Amino acid sequence: MKGLVRAEFRRLFKRRVTRLMLALLVLGLGTIITAFALASHKIGPSEVAAAEAKAQSEYETSMRYHEQMVAECEAAKGRGETITDRYPPDCGREFAPQREQFETEWFLPYQFEFRKEFGVFISVFAGIAALAAYIIGASYVGAEWHSGGMMNLLLWRPRRLSVLFTKLGVLLSSLLGVSVVLGALWTAALWLIGKYDGQTGKMTQGAWESFAISGARGIGLVLAVGAIAYGLASVGRHTAMALGVAIGVGVVSEIGLRIALNIAGVKFADRYTLSTYVLAWFEKRWTLEDWNACNFSAGECKPDVFVVTWQQSALLFGLGTAVVLIAATWLMRSRDVT
Repeated sequence: MKGLVRAEFRRLFKRRVTRLMLALLVLGLGTIITAFALASHKIGPSEVAAAEAKAQSEYETSMRYHEQMVAECEAAKGRGETITDRYPPDCGREFAPQREQFETEWFLPYQFEFRKEFGVFISVFAGIAALAAYIIGASYVGAEWHSGGMMNLLLWRPRRLSVLFTKLGVLLSSLLGVSVVLGALWTAALWLIGKYDGQTGKMTQGAWESFAISGARGIGLVLAVGAIAYGLASVGRHTAMALGVAIGVGVVSEIGLRIALNIAGVKFADRYTLSTYVLAWFEKRWTLEDWNACNFSAGECKPDVFVVTWQQSALLFGLGTAVVLIAATWLMRSRDVT
């Protein structure tokens, strides 16, 4: 068994698709880090002063335009012209711009705030890593079925389920290791951007624990996606099986089903789309609102709400993963592998 595990690790990381996807994953994450490092600027007294000057300049410019409009309106009234179709009542004097309407914050450069924004970056990392995991997981077993490598392996080691789950274990442990290492580097890089080109905010133990839980959920999604891709490719004995299902689910769930349910007037139609549960998984809860029942002519109206929780997302993803792996296990035992 140890020999099989070592051989599978070598086989996984020697595959060109695996190396290509890992390279693209690192390149994509590095590009995002570089872009935000270049875009973020630490705000100091000079930046605040420049922003205040810009806000004052914009206010003065707006004030000049307003005074010019009022003067033109008064001149038109003096000539006896009809002004109601061109100017507001009282020539718009009551609409004079106020200095507080031009906030200094609008004119400050972008500054990355680690505590405020890192949660979004965890989701971005998990999404990119999950895409890579899906392709790696599908090609890992799909290519071996298609090329005949799986049949040769089963001749050497005829225990079908042992081979199937050893490969799955190698895949998931590899995805876990890569996700943890890259996730740690991702966190460190964003922390350094916040420290030297932005601000980190007040990082408490609770904040770090919250980020750690979000990171664990992200890695859990990566592993589930990789396992589903592996199972689908094993069921279809081809990488294209997993890729086709992914495209089909995306088209049906995010386009076809959404359009059909909205046309049919189904309440909270988005609760039937996969993306809603992905959002709920990362945000802990995702609230859907239905404004159709509101009668705004009667006054303020609070929409009906439907809350999707991360527990519901975990149940959906867990059942989906279990169904795919059970199907792969049953077909591995019952089908002819020659």
